[in-house]
Amino acid sequence: MTRRWGERVYAAWQWGKQHRFTLADVGYAIFFFPLIVGGMAISVVASERGEWGLGYLPSQLYEVSPVAAMLVGAQLILVIPCLVAAAILVRRRRPELLLASSLLLIVLFGNVWAAPVALYSYAAWFTNRWRPLALWAAAHSAALAFVYTMWEPFLIIPLGVTFILLPLFFGMWVGTRRQLVENLRERAERLEREQHLRAETAIAAERTRIAREMHDVVAHRVSLMVLHAGGLEVSAPDERTAEIAELIRTTGREALSELREILGVLRNGEAAPTAPQPVLDDVGSLIGAACAAGANVDLTTTGTPRPLNAQVERTAYRVVQEALTNAVKHAPGAEIDVRIDYGRTALTVTVVNGPATVKVANPVPDSGYGLIGLRERLALVGGTFVAGPLADGGWWVRAIIPAAPTETPRPAEEIS
Repeated sequence: MTRRWGERVYAAWQWGKQHRFTLADVGYAIFFFPLIVGGMAISVVASERGEWGLGYLPSQLYEVSPVAAMLVGAQLILVIPCLVAAAILVRRRRPELLLASSLLLIVLFGNVWAAPVALYSYAAWFTNRWRPLALWAAAHSAALAFVYTMWEPFLIIPLGVTFILLPLFFGMWVGTRRQLVENLRERAERLEREQHLRAETAIAAERTRIAREMHDVVAHRVSLMVLHAGGLEVSAPDERTAEIAELIRTTGREALSELREILGVLRNGEAAPTAPQPVLDDVGSLIGAACAAGANVDLTTTGTPRPLNAQVERTAYRVVQEALTNAVKHAPGAEIDVRIDYGRTALTVTVVNGPATVKVANPVPDSGYGLIGLRERLALVGGTFVAGPLADGGWWVRAIIPAAPTETPRPAEEIS
């Protein structure tokens, strides 16, 4: 219940904030209506003095017809303030209506209550206000001086300052401040757009530079590797060498194809390729490729295999991929054991490799970011990652990935 009331209050606040200027118009109309009515009533009631204005018409009619005098007085007191209130409601769209109404009220009845809101509204809301505003202010001042010279001359200066000059200057201050704020906001938005444009230009230039470097260096070297592998495949002295050369050539061509897609993304801002993401079912082909490259890999699956969340399976695949890549790169010829355990609430992936049994003349350079990336990937899914050397010179990697149980498990199977 409290939350519902809070939502209602917030919605009402947002609605009021959106329509605050219209609500201000209504508030001005409601506030000044009784003041104008009171001024009209005083003007009509004091008509027996017979000094000036249509407000004294009822006293002249009263000698002829009291009923007619009462009707005319009621119309003057009620109808005219209603018209002025309607002019206040449209003060931001048709300011001349309110200015003319307030001027007529002063001339005909000596009523100055509409002048403040009329002069303030025009000064606060309109940019081309200086010359028209000076003319309207001069007209109101002249009307006030003309009428009150016949009535109470000592009231001219207090009424002029209170009902004309102060609202005029305050409206000019509010209007100038509003223009300054709007100019500053527009300038800030323009600077923000220019900053985004400069950032996008810099990003595009950097992407183009990276694409150019990748094309000139990486693509060139991979192309040479594919060409040499093709030549070795043709002139291989035995079948085993030809198979290895074919594997190198095929892998290189796949790498070139993927590199070409990446270059298209970097250079032209194309959409990234949306190839199907690997899952646990693809671990077999990953191990097959490693065995074809000369590695000796054993895969063991324990527990109850079941379909898991795509993110969980993709994370497990990346763990096996990175571990196999590191083992083949840093421990050539070593035995590699890959174990996938389907637990009740977690999926555990363990990859263990022994020490290297083959010496490589030119080892592959190590970037040092593979295990860091795996640790970050496991942290994103709420899992744990452990990796480290073994006593015999080998290496082991273990990843525990949270996985919810399923109600439709597949039969357990063990692959070795």
